[in-house]
Amino acid sequence: MSLDSDSSSQGGDHRSFRQITRDRLLFEMLRSTRKDSKSAWKVLIMDKFTVKIMSYSCKMADITEEGVSLVEDLYKRRQPLPSMDAIYFIQPTKENIVMFLSDMSGRSPLYKKAYVFFSSPIQKDLVSQIKKDLSVLPRIGALSEMNLEYFPIDSQGFITDHERALEELFCESAEGFNKYNACLNTMATRISTVFASMRVCIYLLHAKASVLLTWSLCYEDWYKSGTIALPHLRWLPKTRNATGEFPRVHYRVAKTIDASTMTTLRDMVPTKIAAGVWNYLSKYKTSIPEFPQTETCELLIVDRSVDQIAPIIHEWTYDAMCHDLLFMDGNKYVHEVPSKNGSASEKREVLLEEHDPVWLELRHAHIADASERLHDKMTHFVSKNKAAQLHQARTGAELSTRDLQKMVQALPQYSDQIDKLSLHVEIAGKLNSIIREQCLRDVGQLEQDLVFGDAGTKELINFFRTQLGVSRENKLRLLMIYAAINPEKFESDKGTKLMQLAGLSADDMIAVNNMRCLCTDTKKASGGGFTLKFDVHKKKHGHRKERTGEESAWALSRFYPVLEELIEKLSKGELPKDEYNCMNDPSPSFHGLPTTTSTSARTSPAHSMRSRRTGGSWARPRGSDDGYSSDSVLKHASSDFKKLGQRIFVFIIGGATRSELRAAHKLTSKLKREVILGSSSLDDPPQFITKLKMMSAEELTLDDLQI
Repeated sequence: MSLDSDSSSQGGDHRSFRQITRDRLLFEMLRSTRKDSKSAWKVLIMDKFTVKIMSYSCKMADITEEGVSLVEDLYKRRQPLPSMDAIYFIQPTKENIVMFLSDMSGRSPLYKKAYVFFSSPIQKDLVSQIKKDLSVLPRIGALSEMNLEYFPIDSQGFITDHERALEELFCESAEGFNKYNACLNTMATRISTVFASMRVCIYLLHAKASVLLTWSLCYEDWYKSGTIALPHLRWLPKTRNATGEFPRVHYRVAKTIDASTMTTLRDMVPTKIAAGVWNYLSKYKTSIPEFPQTETCELLIVDRSVDQIAPIIHEWTYDAMCHDLLFMDGNKYVHEVPSKNGSASEKREVLLEEHDPVWLELRHAHIADASERLHDKMTHFVSKNKAAQLHQARTGAELSTRDLQKMVQALPQYSDQIDKLSLHVEIAGKLNSIIREQCLRDVGQLEQDLVFGDAGTKELINFFRTQLGVSRENKLRLLMIYAAINPEKFESDKGTKLMQLAGLSADDMIAVNNMRCLCTDTKKASGGGFTLKFDVHKKKHGHRKERTGEESAWALSRFYPVLEELIEKLSKGELPKDEYNCMNDPSPSFHGLPTTTSTSARTSPAHSMRSRRTGGSWARPRGSDDGYSSDSVLKHASSDFKKLGQRIFVFIIGGATRSELRAAHKLTSKLKREVILGSSSLDDPPQFITKLKMMSAEELTLDDLQI
């Protein structure tokens, strides 16, 4: 049964997921120390992990505005500043506690007072270690669990920073069992902090108090029970927006759990993550003041096996093309601009993020559409700018990107506007050049045809024989898509012959072979021979049923991820009950594991939403609106967010794709419910293929372990 989307869990003024995270760090952590502190400026001390959390959400200028004059590394030698207060934002580890006590104990502490904020719940033995040092207690201004251990990558996306999740969770080698458990535990912790972060409740020490306080009720009860005396206690509770999120936890079940098959550890990954998240959420219900006691949103947990093609296929949007083809470092793009003194050009780094209005408008647009829009913007600028018109009159030529960059220096009042415009004109030009040089339109067309069943072995062989200019990497991606759709072709020497025809190395084939590790709906080969194990639903050889009402005029945008269909089914309460269970509705039917309560669950499995779209062309009519265009996104983004229903959270174990992140934005408008996508990492195709190559082919079953 789906939640009533009319009763929003958000209420009040809408803030994006990323904005909520930023506000918690700046206001509920940094600003909360102002009233109790006499120090106008403070030192912010973080470990390597929390530095990364902060950098994903805040700029240095934001931190400085909240009264922080210096940011320090917890593990580096620091200058004593006994007249200043310090704010510690650290993980609650034994090593960090030791470093903190070393800073603040003794007769000469590094700082006057310390406000300590932990990124996740702290163990009681570590709190005991703190309270044992009587010289430190009077110097603690606050001790709080922020419950914030995730990294917002987008206004509707986050990662848990598990870049090796595929290797640690799906290899299942005996040597990696400890890594398997550690990865599961930390991932579940970080996912759960997302829901705890939707609220705030901090208790600060009174200026005259000399005892330790924490906002968590479990510790409040612990102290009041007599474990530690509180002779001069004075509570100063601060509770704002205590409106947490408590989800219904849906997860993809391990289908191999029956009498005829052996269950591998990789089969159990979604189940174990769901159980871990549920355990933390149950603790939050009793430990965090005013944490919801009933469901306020939905969470769906799946792994990468739900869609093996999405991480490999070429995605033709501006955002995806930039990260796939330009070898960017995260969101950082390096380009050349004319130097101010008129000499040789110099390199400049820019971030392609949501603060850039041009990027925000074009990121989800098809690359051809983005190029047209940029041309229109440049034409409009020239028509409105006298200097640009004069340049054209003199030269008789259109403005180039370099011409625009030179004009920026002569027209400083247009600097910001034209800087961004010329940047994206340059990027789009590079992308279109790469598309032509690498024959990507031909590659993309064959990818789409393979997925939709319009091409098969014959067409793939002919492509490998005739398209000699296609790179080895793109041939590998084609072969991986073909293998995902036609696994039986690789049970004989046909796979080897295709590899040789494509000119691929044995190292490349490791990525194809390791794709079998991502399947959760397989049986072990009884004959002992090697068998690729892909989802049985892929055996339709790429045929996908057409979705009415979602036709697109773009020839290379027919594909879209399976996740989109799953989210729509979740919103309707129609997840297949034989594939998805819900932790909130326990049933003894399967070893105490829960089953779903979908009132209208379908018996058929979830198929891909890669529908066959007709009428495709490289340049679509300007008037069409399929929900993907930048105009559509911006139009819906300006709507009244207060009317959004309960949030939908989706977490993909093993890496999410940009097409799936785009689907979250699209479905937010379509379903009128904010869809937030989380994952262990956000992978572009080259990264995903590299991770597949790093995986071991060794397989371990539950029967091989002594648990």
